[in-house]
Amino acid sequence: MTALVAPFGRALCAMITPFTASGALDPDAAAEHAASLVADGCDGLVLNGTTGESPTTSDAEKTALLRAVRQAVGGGVPIVAGVGSPDTRHTITLARQAEQAGADGLLVVTPYYSRPPQAAVEAHFLRVADATGLPVMLYDIPGRTGTRVEPETLLRLAEHPRIVAVKDCAYDMLGSTKVIGATSLAYYSGCEELNLPLYAVGAAGYVSTVANAAPRELRAVLDAFDAGDTAGAARLHRLTLPLTELMMAAGLPGAVTAKALLGAGPVREPLQPADRGATDGLRAAHRELREAYGEPLLAANP
Repeated sequence: MTALVAPFGRALCAMITPFTASGALDPDAAAEHAASLVADGCDGLVLNGTTGESPTTSDAEKTALLRAVRQAVGGGVPIVAGVGSPDTRHTITLARQAEQAGADGLLVVTPYYSRPPQAAVEAHFLRVADATGLPVMLYDIPGRTGTRVEPETLLRLAEHPRIVAVKDCAYDMLGSTKVIGATSLAYYSGCEELNLPLYAVGAAGYVSTVANAAPRELRAVLDAFDAGDTAGAARLHRLTLPLTELMMAAGLPGAVTAKALLGAGPVREPLQPADRGATDGLRAAHRELREAYGEPLLAANP
């Protein structure tokens, strides 16, 4: 994959935001986790997104997290900062703050709750893209926002020189494949079960919550595919699905399951921590995944 096709790398982690036992931002823990993710094969990091509990962190905390992670991983690791909000003016403010704090790109979610029509969605993204010099990754997740970024809208937005990528959680393989084929937008799967299917039709990679706990395992799927071992990639992808299902599709948000699995501190209300049964199940699935992949394979796919 060239930098043009994958502007932020292939394997990106949608990173949790660690908090102390009292609920305060824990920049030291964030720095340590970020460094370990990069060491385990993540090409880049996405901060202050859904998994990063961005609805409940302040603007100052978002900036402090970005600065701490930037210092921990250095300048060679792409950091994409989540700046989305339901308010265009606030999103622009967050975008400019992220640029000043050292972000390499912006993750901009569709404005939520107000359910704007497509013309307003397009205008929102264009305003944010014009507000800084940073490249923009659009975040299409209608299940949370209530509004789809329609393929026709994406085709128009692709003409903007700083709109370069899409984090795709639309569950529309037909629409996504059409936009991938018709534009130079770098598509990143935001749904782990679609990492390999989207990659096979030309996506750039993934932005993954599960990568907080299994960065090497998820990357190994892409590495196998790039090496021409499509059958092996499919086998490895299938091995990740039990953990993906427990982390992303078992009724608990990914921020909750990732923190439970990692023992990474509390979540902020209104989220509640996973109970003992859910945590034990997550840890068992994680252990089974590591055993199924095997340490020699993981060592060969750092």
